[in-house]
Amino acid sequence: MHFYRIDHVAQVTPDLDGQVALLEGLFGFTPVRTWDSAEEGTRGVRLEIPGSWGQAWEVLAPTGDGSALQVWLDEHGGRAGLHHIGAEVPDLGAVRAELETRGLKPIAGGGGRWLEASLSPPERGPGVLFRMRGPGALGMCGDEDARPAAPTSGGGASLGIVGLDHVCQAFPDRDELARWYADLAGFVPVWRTPLEEHPDMADLVMNIPGSAICWEIIMPRGEDSFIERFWDRNGAAAHHVTFEVADWDRAMAACAEHGTPTFGENEGSTDGAAWRDTFIHPKHTGGVLVQLFWEERPGVWVRSDKIPAEAEASGT
Repeated sequence: MHFYRIDHVAQVTPDLDGQVALLEGLFGFTPVRTWDSAEEGTRGVRLEIPGSWGQAWEVLAPTGDGSALQVWLDEHGGRAGLHHIGAEVPDLGAVRAELETRGLKPIAGGGGRWLEASLSPPERGPGVLFRMRGPGALGMCGDEDARPAAPTSGGGASLGIVGLDHVCQAFPDRDELARWYADLAGFVPVWRTPLEEHPDMADLVMNIPGSAICWEIIMPRGEDSFIERFWDRNGAAAHHVTFEVADWDRAMAACAEHGTPTFGENEGSTDGAAWRDTFIHPKHTGGVLVQLFWEERPGVWVRSDKIPAEAEASGT
């Protein structure tokens, strides 16, 4: 089984219009498609992420008590959060067969248009949910449900995002999960921190074939690692999503204008070129821990150099 590409990141919210307005205003995303599927009990909006060629952001909301998304929200205490990663695969039938041979249990949806499954090793429990479709348009809706989306908010300052850089997942052993993803879906390891570089964590980054974004795995080290505590609460869940911004001062000014605090800022330099990063808490993003970074020259920023205690405490 191989991915052609990652298509989108999807989050669930009880307030679709409010979340879209936040993403359009502060984040500078552009709504391009909307749908309302009575059959699935779902409303949704697809938004373009600046600079992210081929990757989008989808916001989903339930439209009734019987909706699977309402069940998801109820199970998460009514809190919004990241729901799935949308991926394109060459052959959906072959994917189902491959997953079943590995002990994974895909669930069909959308009238057979897509499969959902946690792709983490099954003996480790549920991990990040992936939604997989064959080649073509990849929304949660069927093409017959979709219509163009009109802008919902005015202008104002935005973060100046220039790309979705990576999704980060917590896992007890980075090499175990990296081998699994490489064998299952063709992910390619490209970078890792030395084991002794940080006292409480180590990470590993993988390229995803056909995608501009990467997949980061963070694992615990030491006796009191925040990742161990995150794992105890959430299992192999997504920890955060990271975006690059073009101008650090502009991004921080936009946060101030929108009343959005940041925390855990880091700064440094690599080979004489400066970089900075910071986080936005899930309560200010619709349930997703967001990391922002800026680098003076491409390739000098160090992923996950430090992850602050507030990020660990978010439980996202």
